[in-house]
Amino acid sequence: MAQESTTTIAVTGRSEGPKRTTIETAETEFAIGEASPLEHLLGSLAACINVIGHLVAKERGIVLRDFDIHVEGDIDPTKYKGGETASRAGFGAIRAQVTVDTDADADTVEDWMATVEERCPVADNLGAGTDVYVEVESV
Repeated sequence: MAQESTTTIAVTGRSEGPKRTTIETAETEFAIGEASPLEHLLGSLAACINVIGHLVAKERGIVLRDFDIHVEGDIDPTKYKGGETASRAGFGAIRAQVTVDTDADADTVEDWMATVEERCPVADNLGAGTDVYVEVESV
């Protein structure tokens, strides 16, 4: 069994107004504002499926000629807009549809995708109910 280790990944967000946030990572910077944070969340799932998909394909000698990921989520915006509702603030369901062009047979493709789903940290976070802690400090 592999030894477990933990790595902390951190970003810093700086408000650039009510609809734009600059995000600083250890190696780069990007802005959230053109697309909503919810679209970025769905995009993060698509990007993670892409990265892990290529990693697993390489490990297994599967050639991916083309690889597209469509992600959509169902959300009731009432809560995050300040309304009264029993609904959660987040997505009630998220679905990803992967289309892949490969010579691998259907069973190999299904096994590949099951492994991708199992190893994708973004999918794991979305599906596992990761604890989130938010602290505030007034300066």
